[in-house]
Amino acid sequence: MKRINHASLKPYNTFGFDVIADELIEFNSEEELISILEKTNSSHKLILGGGSNVCLTKNIDGLVLLNKIQGVEITHKNEDQVTIAFGAGENWHEMVLWTLDNGFGGLENLSLIPGNIGTAPMQNIGAYGVEIKDVFESLEAIDVKSLQKRTFSNDECQFGYRESVFKNIYKDQFIITKVSFNLSARNHKIKADYGDIQKVLEERGVTKPTIKDISNAVISIRQSKLPDPKEIGNSGSFFKNPVISKVEFEEVKKNHPNVVAYPFGEEIKVSAGWLIDRAGWKGYREGNVGVHGKQALVLVHYGNGKGREIIDLAQKIIQDIKDKYNITLVPEVNIL
Repeated sequence: MKRINHASLKPYNTFGFDVIADELIEFNSEEELISILEKTNSSHKLILGGGSNVCLTKNIDGLVLLNKIQGVEITHKNEDQVTIAFGAGENWHEMVLWTLDNGFGGLENLSLIPGNIGTAPMQNIGAYGVEIKDVFESLEAIDVKSLQKRTFSNDECQFGYRESVFKNIYKDQFIITKVSFNLSARNHKIKADYGDIQKVLEERGVTKPTIKDISNAVISIRQSKLPDPKEIGNSGSFFKNPVISKVEFEEVKKNHPNVVAYPFGEEIKVSAGWLIDRAGWKGYREGNVGVHGKQALVLVHYGNGKGREIIDLAQKIIQDIKDKYNITLVPEVNIL
């Protein structure tokens, strides 16, 4: 357990904003977490994992808990399927690579997503046609008030598009400590029909892709479009892809016939990146912040800026997209 008073959170958020927390405590186990919660008097607690999906706009008047719980355990395995439990503090991408090295499929399309295991189910992370809910088995979490452990099933998490119960009715009420996934041990279901995956595979002469081929393709695509947070501050996709009705989509398509969109149940999911790009924002810079030059969905921090600058820029983009397309963008990033 590590405790720091008046701690800078710059190393703990991928935007790299230098805000100060009254107190930072790093915990490595459920026992340490419960001990901290028993002793703390702070009514305000912020939980950080990889810090990859937050925009910190002000100093934190209270306690910041840094989840460092490690561990990998195969809890069930047969010829076709394996269930694996990961500590919430494990790095997401490193664990995806671990599953692939061991021949387990299901997470390959989610390669190179920043952050830790514990934050993945909170917002039902997804990419290239796959979401956490597709392979999620259960999670364990500690109730911050009762200090009791609770297990949540897939249904109990109430997963939606970049949503879960932990972003809604149970927001700030639970701290996730362990997450389990059901993955394939053989006869893997390859999903190569989303985004540029098939294009990359064809360029590489891959006609019968393995799960590692899919992962390598996704990594290549993400590296070509998305900036490394170690080089330039960002949190990946800043906005959700808006979901609109078919009637609304037809109205948009009348004036913008080339709009990029995908079926989403009974509705249509529109590419937020396409909207922002076509509106002329890609590569735009305003002082210390801007829109990435290769991926309009990514807002970036060039250094020495504040979270408020990112939010101000985001609001300008939201208003412009509303004016041009009558579509409302919603941030995917948690704004604190």
